Amino acid sequence: MLTEAGIYGQPAFAVTKSQLQKDADANKKKMEQANAEAGDIESEKEEAEEELAYAQEQLVQLLAEVDILKNDIENKRAEIEQAQEDYDAAKIEEERQYNTMKARIKYMYENGSNGSTEYIDIIIHADSLADALNKAAYAEKLAEYDRNMLNKFIEAREAVADRQRALEDDLSELEEEQTDLEEREQELNATIEEQQVTVDNFSSKLAAAKSEAKAYQKKIEEDNAQIARIVAEEKEAARKKAEEEAARKKAAEEAARKKAAEDASIAAEQSRTQEEAASTEKESSDDESHEEESKSEEESEEKSEEKHEKGASSGSGKGAEIAAYAQKFIGNPYVPGGTSLTEGCDCSGFTQAVYSHFGYSLPRRSDEQGHYGTAVSGMENAQPGDIFYYVGHVGIYIGNGYIVHASTPATGIKITAATYRSISSIRRIV
Repeated sequence: MLTEAGIYGQPAFAVTKSQLQKDADANKKKMEQANAEAGDIESEKEEAEEELAYAQEQLVQLLAEVDILKNDIENKRAEIEQAQEDYDAAKIEEERQYNTMKARIKYMYENGSNGSTEYIDIIIHADSLADALNKAAYAEKLAEYDRNMLNKFIEAREAVADRQRALEDDLSELEEEQTDLEEREQELNATIEEQQVTVDNFSSKLAAAKSEAKAYQKKIEEDNAQIARIVAEEKEAARKKAEEEAARKKAAEEAARKKAAEDASIAAEQSRTQEEAASTEKESSDDESHEEESKSEEESEEKSEEKHEKGASSGSGKGAEIAAYAQKFIGNPYVPGGTSLTEGCDCSGFTQAVYSHFGYSLPRRSDEQGHYGTAVSGMENAQPGDIFYYVGHVGIYIGNGYIVHASTPATGIKITAATYRSISSIRRIV
């Protein structure tokens, strides 16, 4: 432990209580400043830790959404592969039917080129006129059958091709959203690293501030110890003086007690008089107060009933109106980052613009819209106007199992089955 001479640079006997107290007060202010700085650093550190925890929570949620999206992509690719197999099978069947029809036509043509047409050959080889008519009708039906079967296989192939194109559009949409989510994942990782560095810096500053405060506290304790020794000597010197003044103080205290008793008696009498006057005035004011309270209760009940009636009539059919309005823009273009229903918009820009037309303010991003409003439990409880949130994508439910949404740059705003991919949440805004 440092001596007084080591702390103050002068002999111990030259240090007075006043000087020690002055130095202790100065050290106390420095300690308080150091503690205040430590408190500020602690608060900033806690805020940084909360931001770090929030960023980590967002990252966990984002990774879960990425897993859902990857699963949807795998399922969509499997559907595309199956559609390709169906297309190849339909084309093979179409070619087989076409080759069969060609072979039959060639046979009939070659038989007809030997000196007679198909119908003459049928009539010549017929047993009777009725037999010839039956055979001619059969040949005509056979040709019609060939045409119908060929058309049927062509239509089947085209239908599979249309389905394949639609699945490829869906896959394109999913892959674009996967890219966006991966970019957000990189951004969150960078944010987490920066916040971790900030938290570590605050920890170092906090430790330094606490160490400084502790050093000042130690100096204050040393000053107080020396002050206590000086005070003890002063008390010993003052003890005798205190004994000499004890008699005088006792007499003064006795006089003070008598005066205090007299003052208390007077005050009690005045208090009793005031209480009686206040009691009379209170009885008069209670009647007026009761009338005002009754009137206030009646007005409050009227306002409550009026508010209840207004609340009961609001919101009916609004979701259907929103769904109908959203369908007016089917066929308009998809533009990344766009918010115009006519010039072009992305998925969240589309829902935001539609709801804005009805006076509702939605967040800009799809993941924020996926947690906005009130949750709807299950698709069986969905109503027109509800927002369907998929990982990285949103649409507006129009009923009967379908949504309208800004899909991709290739397809624009269109109607799609609500279950065309995994539904993350359903939110009700109105």
